[in-house]
Amino acid sequence: MTPKFTIVGVGEALLDIRPEGQRLGGAPLNVAIHAHQLAQPLGGRGVIVSRIGQDDPARQLVEHLAELGMTDAYLQRDPDRPTGEAFVDIDLEGNVTYEIAQRAAWDWLQFDPDLEGLASRCDAVCFGTLAQRGSETRMAVNRFVNSARRALRMFDVNLRGEAYDQRLLRSGCEIANILKLNINELPIVASHLGVRHEPGGEDETIAGIMRRWEFQVAALTRGAEGTVLYHGGKRYEGEKVAAEAAEAADAVGAGDACAAALLLGLVRRWPMQRTVTLANHVGAHVASQPGAITQLPDHILEMVKG
Repeated sequence: MTPKFTIVGVGEALLDIRPEGQRLGGAPLNVAIHAHQLAQPLGGRGVIVSRIGQDDPARQLVEHLAELGMTDAYLQRDPDRPTGEAFVDIDLEGNVTYEIAQRAAWDWLQFDPDLEGLASRCDAVCFGTLAQRGSETRMAVNRFVNSARRALRMFDVNLRGEAYDQRLLRSGCEIANILKLNINELPIVASHLGVRHEPGGEDETIAGIMRRWEFQVAALTRGAEGTVLYHGGKRYEGEKVAAEAAEAADAVGAGDACAAALLLGLVRRWPMQRTVTLANHVGAHVASQPGAITQLPDHILEMVKG
């Protein structure tokens, strides 16, 4: 059956290597998986666009997608390079650091006719900076996003290590119509974009960025304080959500889950208040669980249907 709408995550797909074992990872993959869970009750789907190896991690990744009912048709197979991995460390205060393997298959994503067709048909696409650390995937991501001219195009900056610079941030802003970033990234991004930022002046900074780059919507995530949406000169702040934390819970992937919920609401043209409220619930749930990928509970899926 043809899906009613498609939300795409394009970029890195990898396995997070954690003390307790391996889990699916990579911001675009996280977005695609959560978007798929949220979209299914409405007849939509989430899709990951990336490149993996021909190795055991690739087999695990494809099997996980099959269990979730997702297609792997846009996962390219690289015969020479390994599936990506990220070694995740979480300290006692919950701070997360990543050591991301170099020269992974996702560094050589190719923009081919299949991706061109998907880009022309999709309703939303989310992309970030990490996947663009190399020239091959940078070109593929840019061509995909530029080919998705009818779609919502979210630049979720997701700053990682030194895998970004001023040119990359400005380029992302030029091809996107939605911006998402967290409160720690805001002063860094503002500096690179030449927008003045003062501590406590987040609203003014976002307004300055939106004026300069003509974003339709901007989203600022603030951890436990929730997300703020900016649209049409107005500010929308969803209710704070406190989910009961499971054992070994961490905030890995909470921002990606939030991005998926935001894109769903925007694709469905929901009121901004409803959209940001869903985003807060989804983000809080993922932050209450270990790892970036978790099954969304029934009460969240009912929010989608309602």
